[in-house]
Amino acid sequence: MYKKIIRFIISILFIVLSIFIYYVAGENTVKANSLKKKSNNNTVFVDIKGAVKSPGVYEISKDSRIIDVIKKAGDLKKEADTSIINLSKKVKDEMFIIIYTKDEIKSYKDKFSSSTEIVKEIEKKIVCPDNDNDACLKNSDTKIGKVNINNASLEELSSLTGIGEGKAKKIIEYREKNKFEKVDDIKNVSGIGDSLYEKIKDDIEV
Repeated sequence: MYKKIIRFIISILFIVLSIFIYYVAGENTVKANSLKKKSNNNTVFVDIKGAVKSPGVYEISKDSRIIDVIKKAGDLKKEADTSIINLSKKVKDEMFIIIYTKDEIKSYKDKFSSSTEIVKEIEKKIVCPDNDNDACLKNSDTKIGKVNINNASLEELSSLTGIGEGKAKKIIEYREKNKFEKVDDIKNVSGIGDSLYEKIKDDIEV
């Protein structure tokens, strides 16, 4: 008789525990699905690093733009440089954003300006130091690695479209007497007319 009572009590406890677990688990599932649905419909999660005051992962409205993420992360640090960042780009879920410093951008651009090759044919490749940075401008928006006609070497000038060694020497001879004040001043060099200028104007700077 005593054993039957014990088994009965155990059975009751088991049933009560099962019912409790069922309702708790069901409630948690409903809450989780509700939050997930809300997040999927209205917000996205983005990861921002680099020269912002509070880097990290943020939940933000899917209609936001990169500038909004920066503000949510406490805004830019003083040393930040957004010259190759598309601040108006719309955010997307799992977006990865890196904000570079002025020194990082200078170092990156110096790497190209010291090269004899002008990187201009990879039209769709991201121009940031990190290819996985979703915030970067495209080459079609920003040119890098331009040749400075006031201080470029003979070899660098010769790498420009239509500028051989002969015209490169004329450019150097001209700038020794007359500093280039603006890009189209290069047309003052003998042998460089409007047609040739149109071919190189996007690849040079002063």
